[in-house]
Amino acid sequence: MSDATFETFLVSGLLVLIAAVAFLAWAAWRWVDRERDMEKRAMTGVGYELRHNVKRMMSELAGLADGTVSRDIELVPVVHPQLDALLSRPNEADRMGLTTIRGLYNEMSAHKQSLRLTLAEHADFGAPANLAADAVIDSLAALYLWEEHKGCSPEDARSTRSWDVRDWMKAHNFRADTLPGMHLRDQVVERLRRNGMTLTPKPLTYTASEYFAKQYDRKADPNAPFWKRKPKPLPVAEVEAQPEPTPELTPDPIPEPAPDPVPELASEPTQVASPEPVETADTAPTPPTMPEPAADPDVAPIEAADPIAPAPDSAPSSKPSTSGTA
Repeated sequence: MSDATFETFLVSGLLVLIAAVAFLAWAAWRWVDRERDMEKRAMTGVGYELRHNVKRMMSELAGLADGTVSRDIELVPVVHPQLDALLSRPNEADRMGLTTIRGLYNEMSAHKQSLRLTLAEHADFGAPANLAADAVIDSLAALYLWEEHKGCSPEDARSTRSWDVRDWMKAHNFRADTLPGMHLRDQVVERLRRNGMTLTPKPLTYTASEYFAKQYDRKADPNAPFWKRKPKPLPVAEVEAQPEPTPELTPDPIPEPAPDPVPELASEPTQVASPEPVETADTAPTPPTMPEPAADPDVAPIEAADPIAPAPDSAPSSKPSTSGTA
């Protein structure tokens, strides 16, 4: 074999090898891409299957309310082959979302069996119908999370406007008055919010007047809508607890003897001041009466003085009386 022939053979073999490797790579990529597309279609089918079952159950509940459904044979059992096929093999789907949907299917099937039994016995189906309506609301909330948030939990879902949820329900022909006695779209929004999903705007907490009165923070203004500002509460950090004084240990004081009680003198009535009278013999003050000593049995009693006798300071005249006897 000449050198030219050998080089031609070598180049041809390398080209065939490169083509074979490229074909194998393309076949592997095509297989992986097709598997990915099949998983996406399978998960889309799970959502479509759940939406179909929910709509079917909603129509049955509406028929029970208006009387068009009256026999148990008219309630179709819940089936979900698409979900069973997806759960039967490993895939990259969110297993938590799939498990939630499977649990909702079990709940709807149990409520439908209860309704069938109630209709067969011709009993009141009010309580089973209410439980089935609650399961429908949970299923719609799970269906929204499955289609719009890739099946994640309500806590992990991104913040969304509540009108986006309503628009999604309008796009899938979920009317607000489908279930009798409730607003379906409002119920789904509140269920998502109650389960932990962040939906904006949040429900109103205050009325308009309460909100503006709470936020009003300007100086007093006679022309203001609320006349003057609201007093601001003092922050807790500024109010410092004062330390309590430590009680000092002091010796107990020695009790002093109580003073002798002083007899109280009767208070004399207040009199108007008047000029002091000139003392005379007749108006001289009477000396205070001293207590009489105890009578001695050996001494004779002294007779009392005549009260009509003249005062001691008026001495008898030393002149002889002119009216004497002859």
